Amino acid sequence: MANGNLETVAANAIETRGLSLWYGTFQAMFDIDLQIKQGMITSMIGPSGCGKSTFLRSVNRINERLGYVRTEGSIEVMGFDIYAEGVELVQVRKRIGMVFQRPNPLPLSIRDNVIFGYKLHSGRKKIPQSEQDEIVESALRQVLLWDTVKDRLDRQATGLSLEEQQKLCIARLLPVKPAVLLMDEPCSALDPKATEAVEELIWELRGDYTILIVTHNMAQARRASEECIFMLLGKVIEHTPTAEMFVTPKHKETADYIEGRYG
Repeated sequence: MANGNLETVAANAIETRGLSLWYGTFQAMFDIDLQIKQGMITSMIGPSGCGKSTFLRSVNRINERLGYVRTEGSIEVMGFDIYAEGVELVQVRKRIGMVFQRPNPLPLSIRDNVIFGYKLHSGRKKIPQSEQDEIVESALRQVLLWDTVKDRLDRQATGLSLEEQQKLCIARLLPVKPAVLLMDEPCSALDPKATEAVEELIWELRGDYTILIVTHNMAQARRASEECIFMLLGKVIEHTPTAEMFVTPKHKETADYIEGRYG
């Protein structure tokens, strides 16, 4: 991937081969081989410390911020190895959006939050206001937030409810047209009603984006994903359609976790 281009089409949105990771001398992931299909919602479950969030942060290279992290193996996104020599980190972050546990809107207006990433990645010094308005409306409509905020776009984003803030953080990613959305416990700070609203949004985005969700909430994994990955002690134990995993798990470790015998 000498040119750092992530625009191609591949059968799988994310594919890892022999992926292992160490925090210093501690090995957190072991030889992970995964294929995550395009346009689908895949959830990742497992007990705390099993490597779920580490995997997520490997896919958009956030782990590199830690100087003591070492990674082996490969991660391909849309058919290209994102760790290959010559890959530009800015291109990785453009095509792989990340949503965190707690909403993190910028201390700017709702409008400026939505357009921020687009301005950053477009490379254009001046974008016509009419174009900006179209981008903002389109992104907010996609996350089912437009009708709620259209009359207060110039107000501070931090004044929104937690549900609205999380939707806004997703909207902020969309104008740069990511291929993949990574969500790390996206509903952990939300109440049940807000959680339901965000889950509905995730289903609305299905197909247009490949979505990988890390969650400790097995009911959420069952409701809000089409395929499910179970991790334990840094290894992938099972990866099947969600309905199969929760009804007829193939491995004892999976059944034990789902039935609450540990974790």
